[in-house]
Amino acid sequence: MKTTPEHNERIAKLTFASVYPHYITKVEKKGRTIEELHTVIEWLTGFDENKLKELIDEKVTFKTFFQRAKLNPNAHLITGVICGYRIEEIENTLTQQVRYLDKLVDELAKGRKMEKILRAG
Repeated sequence: MKTTPEHNERIAKLTFASVYPHYITKVEKKGRTIEELHTVIEWLTGFDENKLKELIDEKVTFKTFFQRAKLNPNAHLITGVICGYRIEEIENTLTQQVRYLDKLVDELAKGRKMEKILRAG
């Protein structure tokens, strides 16, 4: 399934601050913690809690968010389907990175073990 240029543009313009509360709701509803969410986000992006707060306060778009991120070298190990798209087949780099984050949040909410989510070993 290919993403459209309009879809990619919409994702690029979304602010991280607008989506972040949904991530929190999703993981907490399933008994996971904000600390675990932050661990997952930091693993993928390199952003610690303070940097996340700055980016949220600054209302950065996902485009800026991922431009500033230091993507984990193992991010390519994040595979599967999210929102109807097979992550490893998404051609637009930014859209793929946002879907990496979505997939990690999903795995956290589904109760997957942290070492599996963080692609350890």
